[in-house]
Amino acid sequence: MRHTSQAVHTIILFAVWSFTTFAQQLATPSQEDYLSWTAEQAIEIGKKWRVNGRVGGALDLRVIHTEHSYNYKLRATLITPEVVRATARLEQLRLRLTDAQTRELVMEAEKTAGLVVLVEIDPREGSGVIPLDWRSTLRPKGVKEDSPLVVAGTSVPALRHVKALAGVARRDYAYDIFWVVFPMRDQQGKLIWETPPDTIELLVGIYNKEGRVTWPVTDPLRQRLISSTH
Repeated sequence: MRHTSQAVHTIILFAVWSFTTFAQQLATPSQEDYLSWTAEQAIEIGKKWRVNGRVGGALDLRVIHTEHSYNYKLRATLITPEVVRATARLEQLRLRLTDAQTRELVMEAEKTAGLVVLVEIDPREGSGVIPLDWRSTLRPKGVKEDSPLVVAGTSVPALRHVKALAGVARRDYAYDIFWVVFPMRDQQGKLIWETPPDTIELLVGIYNKEGRVTWPVTDPLRQRLISSTH
């Protein structure tokens, strides 16, 4: 009887383990689900990370320097793991790539140092020119400007050639596009955000004007921040 009881107990434990494992598999999307997304799904997923903002006030209060725009329309796409995969999937559908070629697009994008933000700027009136010294910073929402958690961005034009970093939206030629990289580690190799924030805030400054947009931090993005090697 004792051996029978142990056998029944073992069977019950195995059944519970099997059910739990199956439930977890259902709850956790496969890393390769993106290879079966439709174009509509990919665009919808990618556009969730594209937000609109404005640099400068809504009113034209210029007295001098009317050659400058009184404000700038702003769009920004945080290049998350979801955006990379959505963009790669659209390329696969457009160019009839194999799954292996599409995975290579994803790997190429994820080798990029730091966190990438696709910044789009459109000047209102004025000269229509965006000054070369415009600036951007990324930080956990709510921290002060002098916090060590504030990360300065660097425009890297060469990233326009990395296909999975292009985002899913069609190009609007009224906007200038910039690929901006924010390092996630300091010069000593230590993570700047040891604890990933719940919300990320981007600040864009042009002359004395400033605009900001925010994104929530999802689990895939959190893992990206934690595992960042740059």
